[in-house]
Amino acid sequence: MLELVKAGGWPMIPLLLLSAVGLAIIIERFWSLRRQTVLPHNLGAEVRAWAARGNLDPAHIESLRQNSPLGALLAAALDVRNRPRDQVRERIEDVGRHLVHRMERYLNTLGTIAAAGPLLGLFGTVVGMIQMFLGILDHGLGDVSQLAGGIGKALVCTATGMIVAIPALMFHRYFRGRIAGYIVDMEHEAIQLLDTLDTRPASARVAPGAMGITPPVDAT
Repeated sequence: MLELVKAGGWPMIPLLLLSAVGLAIIIERFWSLRRQTVLPHNLGAEVRAWAARGNLDPAHIESLRQNSPLGALLAAALDVRNRPRDQVRERIEDVGRHLVHRMERYLNTLGTIAAAGPLLGLFGTVVGMIQMFLGILDHGLGDVSQLAGGIGKALVCTATGMIVAIPALMFHRYFRGRIAGYIVDMEHEAIQLLDTLDTRPASARVAPGAMGITPPVDAT
C-alpha cells in the first residue's frame, strides 16, 4: 500500500486527506442521524397525551425542545398552539426547514468529496504522465517495460480518486434518503399533534386573547 502511495506522487496527499475527511463525516452522520436520536420512540404519543390533558407548562415545552429534532418541531407547534391552525402550520414549516438544514450538516462537504475525488485522481494521473514523457524526452524511450510501469504508476491516482469518490457518493445519497424519510415521519407526528390540539375539550384550552393574541374577527 505504501508503495502505491509513493507511486502516485504528491497528488496522493489531497486524496488521502479527502478520504480521511469523508470517513469522519460518514461516522459522525451515522451517529447523529440514528432514529432514536431524531425520532425518539413514543415521543409523539407522549406529547399528544400532554396536549390532550392541557399539561403544557413552559418547563415541559422547553424540555421537549432540547430532546430531539422531533421534540423541537413539536415544541414549536406548542409555542403557538392558541393561534389559528394555518399559523401553527407556518411555524412548523419554518422550524422544520431549520431542522432539515441541521440534519444535512456536512452532507454538502461529502458531496463535494464525491465530485472532487475523480478530478483530483485524474489530475494526479496527468501530472504523472507529463513527468514520464518529459523523462522520455530527456533520456529516450529506453525499456518498454519501464514505460508500461510508469503508466501504471500514473494511473494509481485515478484509481485512488474513484476509491474515495464512490463510497462518498453512496453515503451522500443514503443520508439524503434517510433524512427525507425522517421528514415524512416528523410531518406525520406534527399533523397528529395539530389534530389533538383541535379536538381538546374547551376546559383544556386557553381563552382567546389570554396570551395577547387577538382572535380573528368573524366576517359574518
